[in-house]
Amino acid sequence: MEREAFFSGYCRQLDGARTVAVEAEGNALTEVDCLYESCPYAPACPIAQSVRAFLEKAE
Repeated sequence: MEREAFFSGYCRQLDGARTVAVEAEGNALTEVDCLYESCPYAPACPIAQSVRAFLEKAE
């Protein structure tokens, strides 16, 4: 089942606030409109933390 979510927060790479759209199939990420998978700041990013939590909550 495909799931979709939107997360807002501070993006260090852009040095500003932004909203990120995320799509997943189960717990597998299918689409994200930021550099989540290759971002050097992802370990400390509040948006990335939300994305990880979203992926862990597969229905």
